[in-house]
Amino acid sequence: MSLDGHKKTLGQANDEIVSALMGLDDNVRQTAIIAACAAVGVDTPIAKARESNSETEKETSSTSESNLSDIRTLTTQKSPKSAIEMACVVAYYLRHVVPESERKSEIGFADIEPYFTQAGFPLPKAPRQVLVDSKAAGYFDTTGRGAYKLNPVGHNLVAHTLPRAASATSVGRKGAKKNKATRRPRKIRKK
Repeated sequence: MSLDGHKKTLGQANDEIVSALMGLDDNVRQTAIIAACAAVGVDTPIAKARESNSETEKETSSTSESNLSDIRTLTTQKSPKSAIEMACVVAYYLRHVVPESERKSEIGFADIEPYFTQAGFPLPKAPRQVLVDSKAAGYFDTTGRGAYKLNPVGHNLVAHTLPRAASATSVGRKGAKKNKATRRPRKIRKK
């Protein structure tokens, strides 16, 4: 039955459904179909396939994290380019990768040197400053004196951005000053 109380034919219902779906973006059509079917109690192959894919993704995710048994492996995979990025990798490692009993949501200055060393990453000149700089860069929040927690920005950096594409790390020289040897000499005006 329609919302106005009149019974629709199969053709009319189909036309309305197709019309409504055509008005949506491609990436949300399946979601709309699944939601509509769930609302009327119809099981769909699409929903079953999504559930199966979701379970497979969870298994793959947990398997890939369990394969990252040490900080060196994670560091090699993520290829941090700075001490700030490495601090984020350390925090992510301690929050999501180490065995459950060893996990911690905060890191402090004392975590920098041992984990940088284990990862084979160069120690910063001022290890105590790395977390302060990482917070200033927007990757950490402070949770107490000397304690820092990776925030969503830092998490996304490690989980989704690193390793950066080669083109994203190379900085162009557009606008850089020309070498003195290649500059045209200035004309001197006579008065």
